[in-house]
This record gives sequence, C-alpha cells and structure tokens, in this order.
Amino acid sequence: MFSGLVRQFAKVRFYRNQILCLESDLNPQIGDSIAVNGACLTAIESTKTHFSVELSKESASLIATENLQGLVHVEPALRLHDGLHGHIVQGHIDCVGVIKSIEMQTNSYVFCIETTQKALECMVEKGSVCIDGISLTIHDVGSSSFSLVIIPHTMQNTLFAGYTIGRRVNIETDIITRSIVNMFHKYMLTHNNPNKKQVIQDIYDSIALSY
Repeated sequence: MFSGLVRQFAKVRFYRNQILCLESDLNPQIGDSIAVNGACLTAIESTKTHFSVELSKESASLIATENLQGLVHVEPALRLHDGLHGHIVQGHIDCVGVIKSIEMQTNSYVFCIETTQKALECMVEKGSVCIDGISLTIHDVGSSSFSLVIIPHTMQNTLFAGYTIGRRVNIETDIITRSIVNMFHKYMLTHNNPNKKQVIQDIYDSIALSY
C-alpha cells in the first residue's frame, strides 16, 4: 500500500525484456514493493546506486510504458508507523488517460484528462485519484474527462511541470469509491427493478458491516 505522496524521483537506466532498471539511492530489499509512476512493482535487484523491478505482461499492458524513460516517480510501500497523508493507493493501475488541455488559473494549473467511462464512474468531485503515483483531488468530472487543479507545490515537487498535452498518464481510481460502485453494479444485476433508496441503504449497511 502507498500514500501517493511521492518525494523521490529515479532515473531510468534501461527498460527491456520487462525489466526496468532505475538509478536511485532508495536501495530497497529484494522483494520489496515499489510504486513506479504509480504502478506497484517488485524489486528483483538492488544496490546502493540502482535497483531493478520486473513488469508482468498485464502491468505492461495497463500502463504508459513510453514514459519509462528519463525521470519517474518512485515511492516505497508504507510502513506501519508511516502517516497516511495522501490517500490509500494500491499501486494497481486501472487504465491510462490522455492530457487534453493544460490551463493556468491564478497561480495553479488545471489539467483536463480524458479517460475511460469505467474509470470516470469511479470518480467524484472533491474525491481522490492517483495520477502517475501522485495523490490528487478531483476538481470536476465530465462525460469523457475529468479535471485536476495542480497547485504550485505539486508542480515544483513532481514531474507534472514537464507534462504536455497528449501525454498519457497512469490512473488509479480511489479504492473506496471503486468498491462502492462495484457493489452498486452487482446489486443492480441481481435485483429486478430495485428501489434506489433501498439500494443505497443496503450498500451502506454492507460497508458498515465490513468494519
């Protein structure tokens, strides 16, 4: 599990045959989980100057592999005593989105990202989303895209400052919202003409009982 608060970059040494080698002083243990641009990957080699992770075919098919060059966001898995200052991030990429526009707004930037309907169903205004490993707050959700307001601190301390229109980014929707949407769809499939208020109550009760 991760927080989406990325404080480190790593430089890609190479990416070939599903092996990604990164120059970094992170020095993880073999078998440790490391989020690279938001994707949870396993360390298979580690030294004081670099480490390597392996991508499965499924992971490679879900992420924007063309961005595995230059600098990438890296975040080690949370430890029990770490504070959760971002939001709960699994490192399981749902899909890829495309930056459609970038507009300056006062001292911040508004990024509009086009993505799949399935991902948009799991997004709510003021909810959380993880983009390339960065925990962000959703500004607005449209019919085919969503927008984010990126503050100066985030622009200065992540790779977002170098992002341009047309870039593909890794997207992980919020696990809590995604779980509720999934339960709603399952409920609708197994009940004929359900009362909407009853659906909401049943889902609420299901979530409450799980804690």
